[in-house]
Amino acid sequence: MNTSSLPDQPAAPESAEAASPRLGGTVLKLCIFATGFSGIVAEYAMATLASYLLGNAVLQWTLTISLMLFAMGVGSRFSQYAEDRVLEAFIWAELGLSILCAISAPLIYLLAGFVENLTPFIYGISMAIGFLIGLEVPLATRINQQYEELRVNISAVMEKDYYGALLGGLLFAFVALPYLGLTYTPILLGLVNLVAALALTRVFGAQLAGRNILNFAFVLLFLGFFLLTAVAEPIVMYGEQKKYRDKVVYQEQTPYQRIVLTRWKDDYWLYLNGHQQFSSYDEALYHEPLVHPAMGLSASHRRVLILGGGDGLAARELLKYDSVETIVLVDLDPAVTRLANQHPFLSELNQGALQDPRVQVVHGDAYSYLKQTQALYDVILIDLPDPKTVDLARLYTVEFYRLAEHHLATGGVMVTQAGSPFFSRQAFLCIWNSMAAAELQTTGFHNHIPTMGEWGWILGWKVPPQAAVDVRASILALPEPTVPTRYLNRDAIQSMFHFGKGVVDDREKVPVNRESDLVLQRLYKGGRWDFY
Repeated sequence: MNTSSLPDQPAAPESAEAASPRLGGTVLKLCIFATGFSGIVAEYAMATLASYLLGNAVLQWTLTISLMLFAMGVGSRFSQYAEDRVLEAFIWAELGLSILCAISAPLIYLLAGFVENLTPFIYGISMAIGFLIGLEVPLATRINQQYEELRVNISAVMEKDYYGALLGGLLFAFVALPYLGLTYTPILLGLVNLVAALALTRVFGAQLAGRNILNFAFVLLFLGFFLLTAVAEPIVMYGEQKKYRDKVVYQEQTPYQRIVLTRWKDDYWLYLNGHQQFSSYDEALYHEPLVHPAMGLSASHRRVLILGGGDGLAARELLKYDSVETIVLVDLDPAVTRLANQHPFLSELNQGALQDPRVQVVHGDAYSYLKQTQALYDVILIDLPDPKTVDLARLYTVEFYRLAEHHLATGGVMVTQAGSPFFSRQAFLCIWNSMAAAELQTTGFHNHIPTMGEWGWILGWKVPPQAAVDVRASILALPEPTVPTRYLNRDAIQSMFHFGKGVVDDREKVPVNRESDLVLQRLYKGGRWDFY
C-alpha cells in the first residue's frame, strides 16, 4: 500500500538515527500494549479510590469508569486536530498521562486534608486520564500506518491495546492492589507511560523536532518520580489521618477493602472501607450479645459456624464454652485474619482465638461456603458488614437465610447482626422479616454501644415443625451466662429483647429482602446515618 500521500503520516526515517521499519513498528506496538495496560489499571485505580473515599462501591465504579470512557471518546475526537507532528503529540500525551497517573492518588489524599467534597477532584482527574487515553489510540493508529496497510493497522493497534488491558486487569487484581496499594500503583502506571514515551523518543529521535525539549522533560520527570516515590506514603498517611479522629497506626489496601486501625490512649478502632467495625473500648457490648443469647438457647454447642468475624472476637467468646468442639470461621479477606493473628494488641484482645486448635479458618465467600459444605452446625453466627452494597445486601436475603437454615441442626440457633434499629429502623425490620421468611422462629434484640450507638441483632431458632415454641418465653427464661462475661448478665439479656414505642409496631408492613429485589440496600441507605 502506498501511503506517501497521507497528510498526517510521519516522515520516513532519513538518517542513521531513524528507526528501521521493523524496529519502529515493534516499539510502537509495545508502547500501544503498555498504553492498554496502564489505561485499564488507571480506570480501576481511580474507581477503587472513589469507592474508598466517596463510599458506595457499585455507584463509584459505575460513574468513574463511565466518565473515563466518555472522556476517552472526547479524546479520540480531539485527536483529529493533531495534523502535524503526530508522533510528538503521541509522546506528549504519554508524558501527560504519566504525570496524571503518578500524582492522582497522592494529590487526592493531600486534598482530603483540606477539602470536604472530593467528588469533583476525583471525577475531574479520572476524566483527564480518560481524555489522554482516548487521544493516544487514534494517534498510534496514524503513526502505525507507515508500517502496515489499513486493515492490518487498525486490527494490530486494537489487538495490542486490548491485550495490554487484559494483562493490566490481572495484575491490578492479583499484584498491584494487594501489594502496592493505592499509594504506589498509580506511580507504577506513570512510570510505564514514561518509559514508553522514552522508548519512542530514542527510536524515533531523528523525526522529532522538539527532541531536546523532550530529553530535558525526561530528566525532570525521572527526578520527579524519584521524589514522588519518597513522599507518596507520608502524603497518603496525612490524607488518611484527616479522615479519622484518632491516630492511624496501621493501614492496608487489600483486593477486597481498605483496612485501617486507629489508636487513642490504650484503645484501638478497626475500620473497613472507612466504616467502624469495633472499638476495643466497648466491643464486649457487641460481641457478648452476638454470642451468648444464642449459646444459651441452642440445644447443643458442639459445632459452631461464624460467617465473618475475622477479628476473632466472636470466636474468643465461643471458646469460653468447654462444650464447643469445632468452630469454623469463614471470612473473605485473609488480611483481616492475619492482622487479628499478628498485631500484638488485636491478638491480645481476641486472646489468640484464631490460633486455637478448635478454630478452623476458611477464607472465602460466605454464600459460596454454605452452598459447598455438607456440614450441620448447632450455632451459626453471622457477623458480616452492614448491607451498604449489592454484594453485601445479598448476604441478608431470604435465600441466604434458607441456605443457612439447611445447615442448622434441629434445636440450633442462628443469629445475625442487623444494623441499628434507631438509625435505620426499616432496614433492621427488613432483616428480621427476611430471616422469619426462612421458616425460623425469630426475635429481634438490641443493645446500646457507646462508640456505635443503638445496635441490633436478629435471632432465629430452628425447632421441629410440630413444636409450638414461645420464643419470648424461652428468652425470658434464659439463665445467667455460664461463662465469664465483661458486661452481660441475666437482667441485661432480658432487657435487650424489649423495644420502645414505634420501633417494631409496623414490622408487618416492611418488605423482605430477596435476591430478585434487594430492597434492603435501599432501606439501609434511606436511614438517618447522618446522625451516626
